[in-house]
Amino acid sequence: MREPLSVVVTTFNSADTLDACLESVKWAQDIVVLDSGSTDATAAIARRHGARLHEQAFAGYSAQKQAAIDLARHRWVLLLDSDEALPPDAAAPMLRALEAPACAGYQLWRREWVFWRWQSPRARLNHYVRLFDRERAHMSGHSVHEAVQVNGPVGKLDVVLDHFGEPDIAGRVDKANRYSTLQAADEARRRRTWLGWRLVAYPTIAFLRFYLLRGHWRAGWAGFIAARVHAFYAFLKYAKLHEARVRNAPGALRHPRQR
Repeated sequence: MREPLSVVVTTFNSADTLDACLESVKWAQDIVVLDSGSTDATAAIARRHGARLHEQAFAGYSAQKQAAIDLARHRWVLLLDSDEALPPDAAAPMLRALEAPACAGYQLWRREWVFWRWQSPRARLNHYVRLFDRERAHMSGHSVHEAVQVNGPVGKLDVVLDHFGEPDIAGRVDKANRYSTLQAADEARRRRTWLGWRLVAYPTIAFLRFYLLRGHWRAGWAGFIAARVHAFYAFLKYAKLHEARVRNAPGALRHPRQR
């Protein structure tokens, strides 16, 4: 007996990519879409694909995904972002894994759209736990870069999902600004030390890791620009953490708009 599968997707104004996402998992027994107030065609697309559509005010990335997971009918869940899609040959290995699951969760590989092209096939792929037993897993609780945490063994499936992400540089920079604000708050709770060294050195380290070690230099200018934006994101999160510490220090000056 194969374990039945629930696919879980959180959305907000996701009409551009949701159709491809849901079409790629039409073989699943249950599809859940948790929307946070979309004003575009997201809801209509979800209904057209037979998804169970729920709505909830956005509670944060991690909490919103956990709420969607809790809506699943089945024990085994495939968690996707609304801008991700599985290739046509992904169903077979996933269904085989569900015949007799040897692990509590499985990682999938992910290739990235980089502005105007896919990342080089020779660049290193990220991998994330996306298929899991929800009774032995939960979301990490981070404000950003949230992840599925599994209580039990984790395996890898030979499945590569496509992540469309932001379509242009402006969108990537806007996301870096938003995410760095959230991550600066996480970093503040961790009481980071050596902040000056992190502010100076880490952006360069982040660039070299992204561009050289992960192989995005193979994507030409798209990879170079993506690495620079990634380094800028690393700079912003520590710059914003420094700014928060200065502003909260005793006797700190205040801008008129902050009084």
